[in-house]
Amino acid sequence: MVLVSQQAPNFIAPAVLPNGQIINNFNLKEYSKGKKTILFFWPMDFTFVCPSELIAFNNLYNEFKNREVCIIGVSIDSVYVHNAWRNTLPDSGGIGLIKFPMISDIKRSIQKSYGIEHHELKIALRASFLIDNNNIIRHQSINDLPIGRNIKEIIRIIDALQVYEKFGEVCPANWTPGKDTIQATSKGINKYLSKNFHKI
Repeated sequence: MVLVSQQAPNFIAPAVLPNGQIINNFNLKEYSKGKKTILFFWPMDFTFVCPSELIAFNNLYNEFKNREVCIIGVSIDSVYVHNAWRNTLPDSGGIGLIKFPMISDIKRSIQKSYGIEHHELKIALRASFLIDNNNIIRHQSINDLPIGRNIKEIIRIIDALQVYEKFGEVCPANWTPGKDTIQATSKGINKYLSKNFHKI
């Protein structure tokens, strides 16, 4: 299911907050109102690739915060399993005290609404969604279970969107901050390619 350019499906669900509080009515739209959000799904707690991804998001938490981007994670585990995982040290397979909310999708309704449920195992694929300030999904990526995400690539996508929003220019292939962008006109692309053809 391609959700890019559409409104992000809202949900109200149990969650463990960064301070360890467990609530039953976490509301996506209310929590992220007016801010960009990275909403990501992982298959299950206490598994193998998953802890590395949550720790990677957590290690780069300030990179997201500095860009005024919320991080919200979702899996099918209960809030009690989430909390146990948070309270288990990494050298014992845990993730430590994560700085972003962990949502419980125990009924699997959220992963279904985002179209990222594994067809046989009924767990979430490794899906990530960038939701803008107006609740529109601007980017999505989905990995199969054995393939961990590149969290720095997600930050690059955020930077590209912010450049477009601020300057109205588009970001070419392999763009990174500091590189040339393109005016979305015939003259703009001609100018960009004449300068950058061999650098792309």
